[in-house]
Formats: sequence, structure tokens, C-alpha cells
Amino acid sequence: MEKKLKALSHLHVTVFMSSFASFIVVPAITDVTMFALCPGTDECSVAIYVSGIQLAVIGIGTALMMPLIGNVSDQYGRKSLLTLPMALSIIPSAVLACSRTTNFFYAYYALRTLTAMICEGSINCLALAYLADNVTDSQRATAFGILSGISSGAYVCATLAARFISAGSIFQVATLVSMLALVYMRIFLEESIPDRDDSMTQPILKESEDATQKDGNVIPRKVPAFKRIPSLRDIICLLRSSPSFTQAAVVAFLYSFAEGGMLASSMYYLKARFHFNKNQFADLLLIAGIIGTASQLFIMPLLVSPIGDGRLLSIGLFFSCVNNIIYSLAWSPWVPYASTALSVVMVYASPSLRSIVSKQVGPAEQGKAQGCISGVSSLANIIAPLIFSHITGDHLHYEFDNRECSFKFK
Repeated sequence: MEKKLKALSHLHVTVFMSSFASFIVVPAITDVTMFALCPGTDECSVAIYVSGIQLAVIGIGTALMMPLIGNVSDQYGRKSLLTLPMALSIIPSAVLACSRTTNFFYAYYALRTLTAMICEGSINCLALAYLADNVTDSQRATAFGILSGISSGAYVCATLAARFISAGSIFQVATLVSMLALVYMRIFLEESIPDRDDSMTQPILKESEDATQKDGNVIPRKVPAFKRIPSLRDIICLLRSSPSFTQAAVVAFLYSFAEGGMLASSMYYLKARFHFNKNQFADLLLIAGIIGTASQLFIMPLLVSPIGDGRLLSIGLFFSCVNNIIYSLAWSPWVPYASTALSVVMVYASPSLRSIVSKQVGPAEQGKAQGCISGVSSLANIIAPLIFSHITGDHLHYEFDNRECSFKFK
């Protein structure tokens, strides 16, 4: 037990550092994009469309890669697969650490799009599978909530750091922390390969071995790794394996669709409507992160047993809807700040959903199941930015034209 707790502590440190490196660039990237594409302005439809296209392309890549990465991690271990996304995530931030001129931004844009197809969500997916390998069913919702709390804590620390660090230094810090996370993971984190001899749970996707006959005896033949890549039929079979898994996949799609749309457009919307800058974005993220971290680490573990992860999921989804409605009706700069209070319950949605998914499959299919749900979420992220970016860009263009006409009239 003590050995498992030590292994999980190393996982938490790894997730914290990699999340910190990912989150610290978020408040600054809007200003960097605007400066590269539309210097000297607060309204830029081009930046919204470019960001939306990038998120859509990343979504296509991750929708294809997540089930593959999860499945391969079931075969070769979580640590081995974590190395790839953690190494690739260093490259884009290193480009902007050198310079933030237009040419370097385009290089960052291309590299970020390519590497994020593998990195986006894969670290979290593999970390959840690692937890499922080492935690019992009854403790998974709590363990997943704590992991989300660790990520939220990294979110808070990164946002606080971004509040006081210059834009140039932000990307240098992100590069350094990403490198440290990779080194720490390779040195301290123990490998975790799921136990395929567990007789308590039958796998959903049956594995078949190729065989040859020699002198009347059947001799199993080792199947190459590329033959174990899940086909579309395997993924559909997994999605239809149980009503709960199918429902969880539908919920994951709709939830990610809404979250992806907000991510693609909310910061540009706030910048255009209320002239928010890097510091105000950082303040918003900081407040939401502090509330979410405290709730996931201290409140959610107390609610899992009496309420259950199903009801926690419903509560999180309901208040996420309320938050999106408030954002859409924001009439003053203080409204987005006030809506961050809903983060105390909004953060229950994702870990509760992942816990429900984890309980539907056997120990040898945790990576496959988590990867499949991540793929479904990524599919939603393909569609959401294209729709939300177009709507937001048209809306901001309409408001700008109205203000311009009003100014001329006066």
C-alpha cells in the first residue's frame, strides 16, 4: 500500500509540473496572437478564426490518436507512453521563448498544431489509466477528483505566475518546467502495466492470437504491435459495450462541445467587449482555479460516498450550463468574475464522468476506455470551435460596425 501511495505521489508531481507548463502560457497567448495577426487592435476576427481552425485540426488528430495511445499503453505501460507527449510538448513553447515576432508565431502555430494532436489530453488520459491500475473501484471517483484538484492547483500556480511574469519570460518558464517534468517522470515514476490475468473482470474486446499448426499442434504466434491498433469497429464495440458507457460517451461529447466552444471564443469575446488584457484573464483563471482546486481536494472526497459519482456529474453539468448562460448575458466586466463562484461545483463533472467510465471496463482496458472517451471529447472539439468561432466573429464584427456607425452619427 505504501509503495502504491509513493507511486501515486510521483504521478501527482508529474501531472502538476506538466499542467503548470501548459497553463502558464494561456493568459499570454491571446495577446501574442493578437499582436502577431492584428497589431494595435483589441478586436480581431482573424485571430478568432485562426484559433478556431487550430483547435479543430487538433481535435481531429486527438480523436484519432487518443484510442491508439490508450490501447498501446495497455500493452506496454503508462510510463512508456507518457514520455512521448511530455517530450513533444516542450517544442512549441521553446519557439516562443526565443521570439514572439510574426514569423516565430507562425512557426509556433504550426508546431503547436502538430504536437497537440498527440499531447492534447493524452497526459491526463494516461494519468487516469495509471490511477485505475492502482486504485480500487470504490476509491476511483475520489482519486480522479484529487488528480483533477492537482491539475487545478497547477492551474492556480501557473496563472498566478503569469500575472507577475512578462510575456517573454512566460514561455521560457514553460519550456524549463516541461523539461523538468519529463526528467522527473523518467527518473521517479514507476512503470504500470495492467494485470491481464485478473479473472474478476472479463474484457469487453476479446483478444485473439494468430496461430500456426505444426505436427498437429497449435502454436500461438506473436502478434505485431501494429495489429493491436484498435479499429473503428473495436471502438464502436467498446462504445456500445454497456448502456452506461454509451451514455457516458454522449455526455462527454456534449460537455466537451460546450467547453471547447467557450475555450475557442470566450477570451476574444471578453477582450473585444470589455477590453480585458493578460492580467485580467489571469485574474479570472486564478479565481476559478483556486475555487476549483479547494472543492476537488477537500469537498468532493466527502461527497462521493453519500451522493455518488452519478449525481455529482449531474450537479457539475447543471452549473456548467448556468455559467455559460451567465457569460452569454454578461453586461458588465464584473459578471465574469462573479460567475467563477460556480466553479465550486462545475469541477465535479469531469472526474465523475471518468470514474463512471473506468468502472465499466476491466483492468486491461483502462487505457483503451479512457482514450476512447478522450477521442469522443476531441471529436466535439473539432466541431465546437468552427461553430463558436464563426458565431463570435460575426457577433463582434456586427457590434463593431454598430459602434462605428453610432460614432459617425454623433
